[in-house]
Amino acid sequence: DVQLQASGGGFVQAGGSLKLSCATSGFTFDEYAIGWFRQAPGKEREGVSCIDFSRGSTYYADSVKGRTTISRDNAKNTMYLQMNSLKPEDTAVYYCTAGPTFNMVVSGMVDYWGQGTLVTVSS
Repeated sequence: DVQLQASGGGFVQAGGSLKLSCATSGFTFDEYAIGWFRQAPGKEREGVSCIDFSRGSTYYADSVKGRTTISRDNAKNTMYLQMNSLKPEDTAVYYCTAGPTFNMVVSGMVDYWGQGTLVTVSS
């Protein structure tokens, strides 16, 4: 079975930092592009960041650019999202994903979704 287990969410004050992790299994992690999406209450899902299988190409949404770093450890089949200078508008459920190509993940056409981890940023 394919599993993507996100963790690291929590409650943080504005200006703080969180590092999300997503441990995966059941598919060949280093052959997939991976990414993070988020969905805030009452809002549409938003692509946050993506990285290709070789860690050569990355994408960041304008809303998080400069404050967020995506990374992956292919040896551990795990992806990460380091978020700094958090703002209340970053409050959302964050989902880790994996897809066949970088462009497909950026477009939201992914094969696998994690269960989500909640990030709450207070003002």
